[in-house]
Amino acid sequence: MAEALTPEQVLRWHVEAGADEAIGERALDRFASPAPADARRAVAPASPPARASFASGAAPPFAAARPLQGKTAGAPPSSSSQLAQACATVAALKGAVEAYDGCALKRSCQRTVFADGNPQARVMLVGEAPGREEDEQGLPFVGPSGKLLDRMLASVGLDRTTAYITNVIYWRPPGNRKPEPSEVELCLPFIERHIELVDPALLVFLGGAAAAALLGKSEGVTKLRGQWHEYSSPGLTRPIPALPTYHPAYLLRTPIHKREAWKDLLALRTRLDAAELTH
Repeated sequence: MAEALTPEQVLRWHVEAGADEAIGERALDRFASPAPADARRAVAPASPPARASFASGAAPPFAAARPLQGKTAGAPPSSSSQLAQACATVAALKGAVEAYDGCALKRSCQRTVFADGNPQARVMLVGEAPGREEDEQGLPFVGPSGKLLDRMLASVGLDRTTAYITNVIYWRPPGNRKPEPSEVELCLPFIERHIELVDPALLVFLGGAAAAALLGKSEGVTKLRGQWHEYSSPGLTRPIPALPTYHPAYLLRTPIHKREAWKDLLALRTRLDAAELTH
């Protein structure tokens, strides 16, 4: 006979599965409120059940928790590529991303996490996706990995006023899981346009996922880091030098690689100084 789990173990299991946000204001005991007999006998309702009201304390079905807004029934949503290409400024792109409902990740997160820092900066850093703290605050890299990133930038004379920070994915995947390839594909036109509009002198890709998505490389970050690559897209007038390095979250788990990341930062500083001398 299986050993009964304690309430603490049950709660930990839910958190590890990604259920780390409360939906209703108070719990609903469905065992204490059985459905009417007629409803139990019905094979299928004649019409969809009415959506439960948060004011009554009843929790709606998960699919209805974050309904998509602004869509006409039967009308196909505008593609992320069409929306991105229609934007002529970073502010317009931010509005387009916040209004976009084509990615299912938006239904399970709290906020769109667009960017932080100075969009006029010469260095643009791109990570993979927001985590829990980022989802709560609406800013990229504000959790433990963000604090490490701030220290990394400070070590070469940069901060969030002299750098610009964003992610390939603008919405937190449930449970901080790795984004699906289809989710990356949906968001790729946004980050490509984002880079075009910021038009930085140098790019830094934080982690293998960002490097693979934007450089089209199959190698892991261990093989890509330590050397400069060229990032190109139709909206750029010239290729941008891009440096892949380890994601700060990875460095927190494996601090032995911090010395390699430090070499990457020194290479960034040297390249940035050289670029500034030519302007």
